[in-house]
Amino acid sequence: MGLKGKLTAQIEIKAGGDVFHGLLSETPQQLPNISPNVIQGCDLHEGKWGTVGSVYIWKFIHDGKQKVGKDILEASDKEKRALTFNMIEGDLLELYKVFKIDFHVETHHGIDLVTWTLDYEKLKDEVEEPLTFLGALINLSKDIESYHLKAK
Repeated sequence: MGLKGKLTAQIEIKAGGDVFHGLLSETPQQLPNISPNVIQGCDLHEGKWGTVGSVYIWKFIHDGKQKVGKDILEASDKEKRALTFNMIEGDLLELYKVFKIDFHVETHHGIDLVTWTLDYEKLKDEVEEPLTFLGALINLSKDIESYHLKAK
């Protein structure tokens, strides 16, 4: 098996793609209130929310344990409703040499689809694929949708 990999998940949402992109790019510090079982905290370490080059510190639950990650916002495209985070420090880098999270929203025939893509490079062959992390992102998407649909 190779050390490099890519996992992608796509989920239909009814809350609207602009809501998702706005929340993840401009106000991710709200996520612990929306999805406390996934996100425990998000702090701006450097820069400005939603600005390329900004550094975020995330506290999250992965495989039942609290973890920490420091990400740099590598790309942001409001028109395409897309973000790319590159992990530069944290617990996941004990297993992965590279760990990037891409997020974007597409609209097909009036249906908004949230797509999460993980690009990673494992440090060792025996490291598992980050399927449970991808599952957590799907759960985060569902929590965001539920929260915003209730707010309407």
